[in-house]
Amino acid sequence: MTLIEQTRMLGAAIQQDKRYKNYHEAARINDTDPNVQKKIGEFNLLRAQLNRELAKEDKDADTMTTLDKEIRELYDEIMAMPSMVAFNQAKEEIDRLLASIEYIISSSANGEDPFTCDEQPPQCSGSCSTCDGCH
Repeated sequence: MTLIEQTRMLGAAIQQDKRYKNYHEAARINDTDPNVQKKIGEFNLLRAQLNRELAKEDKDADTMTTLDKEIRELYDEIMAMPSMVAFNQAKEEIDRLLASIEYIISSSANGEDPFTCDEQPPQCSGSCSTCDGCH
């Protein structure tokens, strides 16, 4: 079996993982939730209004401030909606899985043992003095 064929098998295995299934189900629910979609539409309209105001030569600072405040409030409202919360949690889980897979592959390509290397990249503290190097 070639490396590409093995990679395709990995892709198929990912699609069988509960995190993958949870993510796609949460996305489907989110995409079909009329309340979420309505709020996203409102958000996009406000953002377009703000962009039009920003493009004007004679910008109205009060209008921009008001639109910015409305956009932030609507964003917070959208992000607090139950289906959006569930979607974001599922997305974090699949992202962590994919990051682990990528890290193991990268570590292996750099000569580490794929069966014993870490699953997660080291967390960067921002201080290079406490680090053995970025991977």
